[in-house]
Amino acid sequence: MNFCTKAQEVIQIEGQAIQDLAKLVDQQFEQACKLLMQCQGRIIVMGMGKSGIIGNKIAATLASTGSPAFYVHPAEALHGDLGMITANDIIILISYSGKTEEIMTIIPMIRKLKLPIIAMTGFPNSSIAKAADIHINVHVTQEACPLGLAPTASTTATLVMGDALAVALLNAKGFTREQYALSHPGGNLGKRLLLKVKDFMHTGEQVPKVSPDTSLLEALMEMSSKRLGMTTITDHSNKLLGIYTDGDLRRTLQNHPDINTLKISTVMSKNPKTINENELASLALDIMETYKITSLAVLDDQEKIAGILHLHDLLQEGL
Repeated sequence: MNFCTKAQEVIQIEGQAIQDLAKLVDQQFEQACKLLMQCQGRIIVMGMGKSGIIGNKIAATLASTGSPAFYVHPAEALHGDLGMITANDIIILISYSGKTEEIMTIIPMIRKLKLPIIAMTGFPNSSIAKAADIHINVHVTQEACPLGLAPTASTTATLVMGDALAVALLNAKGFTREQYALSHPGGNLGKRLLLKVKDFMHTGEQVPKVSPDTSLLEALMEMSSKRLGMTTITDHSNKLLGIYTDGDLRRTLQNHPDINTLKISTVMSKNPKTINENELASLALDIMETYKITSLAVLDDQEKIAGILHLHDLLQEGL
């Protein structure tokens, strides 16, 4: 048996199922989005077996993109977890066959609570589809399982439709990167989306700074004492005129054998890369990587020097 050939067949079948899914996005999908946009409580997702696993992921995606949601196991709901559901919630029921027994059992109880029901099934004429207020069709023509038994293409299609719901809602709500970051404060993702340049930059006496009439030798002493591999050159109002780095020193030595009489203003870089202190630290890292530099002069809103950001500071924080 050729394992790679079989794997390619599975991928092709599931890929085709996703392509066909686009044709099933209709007015029912739009109505579901409008209903979910009006939700004053939480979106409760339910499903058994593999559909439950997919439902759990859909709930997590909704919750992290601005639509409060969580997954409730139907069997557990029948034994007390219905108490987790409030009068303002909306229910999403997932059952590819549209006739899952545990889901069917719980529908009358949801009706007693007078909650809207959105069903995601592969069969519009199924019992669960007909019992719902809105039905989203996730039908596939073929499972990737050669026996036609294990949910494969159908679970993939359901997952993708759930992502389509979440992203459509995210877009309609104008959900921002900052809002997304608030739901993901931990780890590298949270750092990239939340932390700003001012959280990392060196400030005050740590900032190497000289005036334009300073000699190169004195500027080098400033660089050595501050240990950031560079110095800023500023005017009397703290406006940035230029910077001078270790790399500039190597170039200076190549072009000026006698550096004793040089002033820093004659050899400084006059148009350095800078960044505002309120920008994301991840943007600063992108600038450093793009231009292959290790430090950035940080400016405040008045275009005055606020600090220095060094690449090592960002790397140490895991950015």
